[in-house]
Amino acid sequence: MKELIPEALWHVDDAKKAGLYFYHEVIEEYLPGNRVKVAGHGEMLMLGGYSYLGLNGHPAINAASQRVIEKYGTGTHGVRMLSGTLEIHRQLEAKVASFKDAEAAVTFSSGFFTNVSAIVCLVSPEDTVVCDKLDHTSIVDGCRLSGAKYVRFAHNDMDSLESCLKDSSLPGKRLVVVDAVFSMDGDIIKLPEVSDLCRRYGAALMVDEAHSIGVIGRTGHGIEEHFGLPADTVDIKMGTFSKAIPSVGGYVAGSNKLCELLRHQGRGSIYTAPLPPPAAAAALAAIEVIEREPERVRMLHDNTRYFADRLRSVGLSFLNSQTAIFPIVCGDNWQALRMASSCQRRGLYIQDVQSRRFGFLRICFARRSRGSRWYTKHDKLMPCVICGNNQE
Repeated sequence: MKELIPEALWHVDDAKKAGLYFYHEVIEEYLPGNRVKVAGHGEMLMLGGYSYLGLNGHPAINAASQRVIEKYGTGTHGVRMLSGTLEIHRQLEAKVASFKDAEAAVTFSSGFFTNVSAIVCLVSPEDTVVCDKLDHTSIVDGCRLSGAKYVRFAHNDMDSLESCLKDSSLPGKRLVVVDAVFSMDGDIIKLPEVSDLCRRYGAALMVDEAHSIGVIGRTGHGIEEHFGLPADTVDIKMGTFSKAIPSVGGYVAGSNKLCELLRHQGRGSIYTAPLPPPAAAAALAAIEVIEREPERVRMLHDNTRYFADRLRSVGLSFLNSQTAIFPIVCGDNWQALRMASSCQRRGLYIQDVQSRRFGFLRICFARRSRGSRWYTKHDKLMPCVICGNNQE
């Protein structure tokens, strides 16, 4: 058995021995103002989560989940294709289709397997799938499992993408898959150029909007709204219910034909249980809140600009991020661990990302009132701690 277990990709044991390990921490309670109570650490300001709009715990969302539990209980009695389709699933899919201005939508119980299922269903070993080098791991795994020729282009580099698409040696149908917002770097795919190239070379386009729904676009409708593009710019619109939307699972929105195929051949739909009823109800209610309370998106945009200005004022680099994700570059991985620990000791829930490129802290900013006591307390401290100006 021992021989089957490979070495970890980074030195977990060394980080624990050095007192710098801050992962799998137990959150005991969510508190107002984007604060959390963490076992062994007390009250902290959450800057490592995905509740971009502050919707977790929203009364309308909680109430929707509770009502559905009374009606259906907490689970289903089978997969969607057999006995597991509930009215709440259909209602959620109709709302997603409307929100994304698509003909239809299909939901899955995992965001990760939404990507895997869709890609495996759409391409085969006779086809080609083209991805950005910084696409999410779920996209990478879907491409590999599909057996299709897997080609990557340089990050957000349109010349590199065109070079891939014009390669006449690549087989079969061509599918381009990209993130809308890149989850580690926070930058936005150049969708107008990507779409133009796909149309020019006859490739279908799939976009993962896990970190763009509720985050970009004037009203939080995502990447097409952000660029002012028509609804048919993206062929396969993928997203999740576990970031700005405080639930779990994922969706694909698109044509009726696409969604019918995924319902009947998508392995993540026909071989696993569907979204639990309270999770589906929470996702539906959250989308309704986003539509009903657009000021949440405006406040997120205002706070994102404010925090970016604060970081720039102390000379910190956050790469090319244009969103609420801030990758603070800080040397190698050990330096990142030390800087993250410095933040944690001061009540900031910030983690480093162990990367082959460089060490960096990943901060996910959220909608919150800058006038709150907790925010004001950390406003000037945060950049100083990260910058290392707080010599101990």
